[in-house]
Amino acid sequence: MPGIMEMFFNLDIMAQAWPLLLQGLWMTLRLCSVVIGLGLVGGLLLALAATSPRRWLSWPVMALIDLMRALPPLVLLIFVYSGIPFAGVEMSPFVAVAVAFLLNNSAYYAEVYRAGLQSVPAGQSEAARATGLSKAQMLGHVVIPQAVRNVLPDLLSNTIEVVKLTSLASVVSLSELLYQANMARSVTYNSSPLVLAAAIYLVLLWPMVRLVSRYQRKLAL
Repeated sequence: MPGIMEMFFNLDIMAQAWPLLLQGLWMTLRLCSVVIGLGLVGGLLLALAATSPRRWLSWPVMALIDLMRALPPLVLLIFVYSGIPFAGVEMSPFVAVAVAFLLNNSAYYAEVYRAGLQSVPAGQSEAARATGLSKAQMLGHVVIPQAVRNVLPDLLSNTIEVVKLTSLASVVSLSELLYQANMARSVTYNSSPLVLAAAIYLVLLWPMVRLVSRYQRKLAL
């Protein structure tokens, strides 16, 4: 038992690694803000295109969504970071991670949005158009707010997955939380920094998990 405590719960090593992990946490939060923000907007645009009555638009978009959801995020990340430069497009690790995760996450957000849009009764749209609202006004004031409310737990659940997904950025040497924890582990020859990183992720995500569970129970009543 003393050996396990020394290897995984060494408070002195955690204290030494704390500044390094704080830098990684800041990078993780920056990455999350970019990926989640762009993913929410991109997913909504893809969902609107996928639900369009124009087949020449909806079918290719649905095929793109299925393709991005089928590709493993790690494969997509390595392709963007290591493959695209052969075409002459150089990207920093941060930009490469943001692009790869945007392609992946916007597809998942799009599926959630699409379910929400399809859950809004057609009569809502017809009533909105009958009052003289334009299509853009009808979507912005009537359809989209109801759609988002209907699928809010799924949007929050997907956002939690996005935060966890950012740990894959360590593969391309982006100095996010897991990368910094692993660097501290390699320097100290001790796994305590990894345990500390896991605790930070838990503190970040546990409130969101409880929020989703509470909202789901509220909807079930």
